[in-house]
Amino acid sequence: MLRIDSFLRLVAEQGASDLHFHAGNVPIIRHEGELMPLPFRILSEVETGRFLLELLGEEQRAQFEKTKEADLVYSIEGVARFRVNIFVQSQGLGAVFRVIPNKVPTLDELNLPLALRRLTQLANGLVLVTGPTGSGKSTTLAAMVDEINKTSQRHVISIEDPIEFLHKPIKGAITQRQVGKHAESFSSALRSALRESPDVLVVGEMRDLETIQLAISAAETGVLVIGTLHSNSAPKAIDRIIDVIPEESRDQVRSTLSVLLRGVVSQHLAKHATGEGRVAVMEVLLQSYALSNLIRENKVFQIDGYLDAASYDGSGMQSLDASLFKLVKQGEVTLEEALKLSNQPESLKRLAAELPED
Repeated sequence: MLRIDSFLRLVAEQGASDLHFHAGNVPIIRHEGELMPLPFRILSEVETGRFLLELLGEEQRAQFEKTKEADLVYSIEGVARFRVNIFVQSQGLGAVFRVIPNKVPTLDELNLPLALRRLTQLANGLVLVTGPTGSGKSTTLAAMVDEINKTSQRHVISIEDPIEFLHKPIKGAITQRQVGKHAESFSSALRSALRESPDVLVVGEMRDLETIQLAISAAETGVLVIGTLHSNSAPKAIDRIIDVIPEESRDQVRSTLSVLLRGVVSQHLAKHATGEGRVAVMEVLLQSYALSNLIRENKVFQIDGYLDAASYDGSGMQSLDASLFKLVKQGEVTLEEALKLSNQPESLKRLAAELPED
């Protein structure tokens, strides 16, 4: 048993999502999105080092000395698994521990839109799952992989940093590879994956030019590629991919994306109206002739307006504000909370004012 275990057990028992453990501060947990200090003394530089460095093996410690950061997964049997990032900050070492639930969530349990199930049934193309840090992208991605695993006989290769949810094969085959442990980088793992007869490629983070180019190339070969990006909306995710590409190749990539992009899911988390737990707010953009044309003609800036108009046509698409309005109407999210995330708060206020009072 390591010294940090008592704190991590507390995090799991309290249903918190994170433990922040930094020299120069008291330990802090994140519960339902809010930071809550624990009743403990301020951690000294030496004390924090003792707690955190014993998590690292010899090779990990040698690597940490070079790079000043480490990513790993730590497990406490019968309690939970934790994604860990250890780093150096102004007052000494620091770390953030993210709880990884033992059970893989399902699409139904997360109450995700039906469009996500349709995306998992696709044979090929590119699907993006986006959102800011801490928005639940990894959980949504795990639920999508679980759906593929349960409903089709396909070979899924996931490339992660680190591996979070563990999937056991049900109908098909699942290969999970961890960057830094099983492969040098996302790009090297992707190159290798294309020789491993994949039907579905899951890319934990499309973070650089080479990874993005390889993911697009994989989708062109007839594989379904599902990748995550850090962006606040579906249009910004498309912009981010295009902006990474060298200028002389952008027209070609726009043309390719206009054909290959099957959908973009952009996710945020809002506090539940009861004050207990959080709710996923989903913006869903799906392939259509109009969308393909906007991408090809370099009119991504018009996608927000297109998405607003398409949110009520039965296509399965929904803008962020349409998703928020639905949650407010269902009583799952308060109007005050919805307005914090809304792109058009005044419009959302007007819509909410027309709702019948209970």
